[in-house]
Amino acid sequence: MKFFRYFFTLIFLLSFNLFSQEKKISKRIYTTKKLVKKPVIDGFINDEAWNVVEWSSDFTQKDPDEGKPPTYQTKFKVMYDAKYLYVAIRAFDDEPEKIERRLSRRDGFQGDRVNVIIDSYHDKRTAFVFTTTAAGVKGEEFASQNGENWDDSWNPIWYTNAKIDDKGWTAEMKIPFSQLRFGKAEEQIWGFNINRTIFRLQERSLWQRIPNDQAGFISEAGELHGLKNLISQKQLEIQPFRVLQYDKYPPEAGNPFRTGKDFRANFGLDAKIGITNDLTLDLTVNPDFGQVEADPGAIALDGFQIFFREQRPFFVENSNIFDYQFANGSDNVFYSRRIGRNPHRSANLANGEFSDEPQNSRILGAAKFSGKTRDGWSIGILESVTGNEYAEIRQTDGSSREEIVEPLTNYFVTRVQKDFNERNSFVGGIFTATNRHLNGDFNELHKAAYTGGLDFQHNWKNREYYIDGNMIFSHVLGSKEAITATQQTLRHNFQRTDATHVSVDTNRTSLTGTGGRFEFGKVGGEKWRYSTGVIWRSPELELNDVGFLRRTDQILQFLNVDYLWLVPTDTYRNMSINAEQLSEYDFQGNVNRLRYELAGNINWINNERTRLGIGANFSRFDNFFLRGGPRWRSANSRYIFTSFNSDNGKKFAFSFGYTNVHSDEDVFSRNRFRIGFSYQPFDALNISLENELEITKDLSQYVTTTSLGNDSRYILGTINNDELSTTLRFTYSLNPNLSIQFYGQPFISRGRFSDFKFVNIAAADKFTDRVNIYSQNQITNQNNIYNIDEDLDGNLDYTFENPDFSFVQLQTNLVMRWEYIPGSELFLVWSRGSVGSADVDDDLVDSVSDQVFRAPANDTFLLKFTYRFRR
Repeated sequence: MKFFRYFFTLIFLLSFNLFSQEKKISKRIYTTKKLVKKPVIDGFINDEAWNVVEWSSDFTQKDPDEGKPPTYQTKFKVMYDAKYLYVAIRAFDDEPEKIERRLSRRDGFQGDRVNVIIDSYHDKRTAFVFTTTAAGVKGEEFASQNGENWDDSWNPIWYTNAKIDDKGWTAEMKIPFSQLRFGKAEEQIWGFNINRTIFRLQERSLWQRIPNDQAGFISEAGELHGLKNLISQKQLEIQPFRVLQYDKYPPEAGNPFRTGKDFRANFGLDAKIGITNDLTLDLTVNPDFGQVEADPGAIALDGFQIFFREQRPFFVENSNIFDYQFANGSDNVFYSRRIGRNPHRSANLANGEFSDEPQNSRILGAAKFSGKTRDGWSIGILESVTGNEYAEIRQTDGSSREEIVEPLTNYFVTRVQKDFNERNSFVGGIFTATNRHLNGDFNELHKAAYTGGLDFQHNWKNREYYIDGNMIFSHVLGSKEAITATQQTLRHNFQRTDATHVSVDTNRTSLTGTGGRFEFGKVGGEKWRYSTGVIWRSPELELNDVGFLRRTDQILQFLNVDYLWLVPTDTYRNMSINAEQLSEYDFQGNVNRLRYELAGNINWINNERTRLGIGANFSRFDNFFLRGGPRWRSANSRYIFTSFNSDNGKKFAFSFGYTNVHSDEDVFSRNRFRIGFSYQPFDALNISLENELEITKDLSQYVTTTSLGNDSRYILGTINNDELSTTLRFTYSLNPNLSIQFYGQPFISRGRFSDFKFVNIAAADKFTDRVNIYSQNQITNQNNIYNIDEDLDGNLDYTFENPDFSFVQLQTNLVMRWEYIPGSELFLVWSRGSVGSADVDDDLVDSVSDQVFRAPANDTFLLKFTYRFRR
């Protein structure tokens, strides 16, 4: 194809300067010593114990004026004993009364702070990050992808404290070696850096300077020497939990399962066992996720599945090891939310019967073996089993029975990567397996699903240039019914009437597909950076048994070019312009989209930020729009977007965003407004509010497909769709270990339809040729059913339901969290939620108000107690 020739020609043209002279900043080295006396971790650094080592200082600005001395200097000491690493930090400040000492929950990362960055693997790609704020709040992150990904779900046990004095502020840290990962060596050499943030100035400084034009972050850290004869500290932690839950909800007359209140108790166990100092086994039995924040409200008018981020602690921790994002967007070979999903079936009920149905599949047990060795092997193995799930049905005569709604399922995932070439390259692979015990039932489900993949990356010229890629294969097996249903799902649409490269085969019992990405780019340098590549998803690719895949039959070619201004002036801190180009094809060779975008970003000298961009889509076709019908031509469109963020270092900060999309022939228009603010009235309280309003008008919203004789009728309508969501959060922290947090989100999506039409020539150039609008004589509405007499012969040809909707949802969580000793927690939770339908003619604000203050809601009160035993 033409785009392959274009792709490889572009790589050649962009690579002309690959072998120019490299620039390197010399590595700083701090040599630690073994302590003689143990310091008290109280935040003061005047203990005699610290005298065995020397101070190191001479930090350099990272932001806003990279390479210049910071406004106030920082110095530190590091020492160790058999079990702990100790760090003392002095952060000078001539105005200590202005130091921001904001309280927050753990991992709040608010106010003045220091981050100690430890690459104990010394793989130059990953690091353990320990943060202490001037208020003594602790935080931890696991950094991967050479600093591109920061995961704050990691919660090790360690100790810290901080104090403010007339010279600024000080901090002490005591980090157990059991919480780090390192190999055997007579003397350990670790990557090491310290980052300090002066919050009111939004200024960052580093011990090891890393220029802004340097690619990579973890790889460019300094080094910590002097750690001699460390004995491997294998981690052993056991954390049992106990949960008491009380549910209150509106009773349902006659339903024995909905009496208005329920009480239940639950218990389970999490364990973390260090197999070696590099590799850890995590176990969970009957896990509970009661304190997890609810998913945001959303409506998918395009029919495709919505991606929600994982929030369950067992699956979030070390999730970077299992990540295999093979394409763009959220598509991933492993999507942990498939494990414990809602059952595939609902109970079949006769008149007068009631059922008690499980909301999720119970995870009977799960184990995760993961870590990274000093030799550069990154290993992850996950095994999980969800049990048979039954709906209990009470019959009209008082008897009861059970009906299975989800089969016993086994999930297996393994991920491996190996670093080499002085950590500048890696190769890796992934394999997943989903096996269901169907026992002659559930013919609609896959019996088994397997995926495998290979990935690689190579960096050179001091990591300024890279090439990476991956390829995946999928294979699913099942009954003829299951595989036929898969072929006809929206993400495959093999039944498309004008497709010559796919078709539904009702005799197939398996599907095999491929996907992947190859990409080349330049990520370092003072001015120019770019990336280009190709992504594909074959028609038979299927991942959704344990992965996430929105659509198939797609080939994307892309090019991104950035021009940067990294040196601050009197006007701005930094600035960039980005240009993007995208071409989309299908496996039949059709061009489905050409997109171009130009955007600019400015970080002003006062730390306010502005973004502005324009873009356009041409030659737009959609193989999936008519959900089994022919390829649909979408109108060409243009869009603009802009946003503004004030200085988030202030007590009061706000943001604004606006997007406008408009198409040819006024077929489609959308305006999205986003306004948010955060306010810190005093150190212990933070309040944030974000409002988003989206107003859409689409003359071609898909409604349904029906039949007229032997022909299919694809029904469209004009939709006026308004969505409004408000998200309120506040956190009140009594101290670094005790906090109260509230989350609330009312959400409404209202769609009102008019001007119904049916598709005439799906690929016609003009919209008026693509559809025929029903005349008043052809369409009538009776009891929310539209009756169509298309040929006006007085006989009913077909019908469809009124698609108008007004969906309203309220979700709230109030959580008190107390970490009464390091690693052990007490949660008190109140959750309130409701889902309803409002009158489509009602005002949006009134509909939301009714749902919040008048609609009956479900209340859950939960107490969760954990205790962490650690050796």
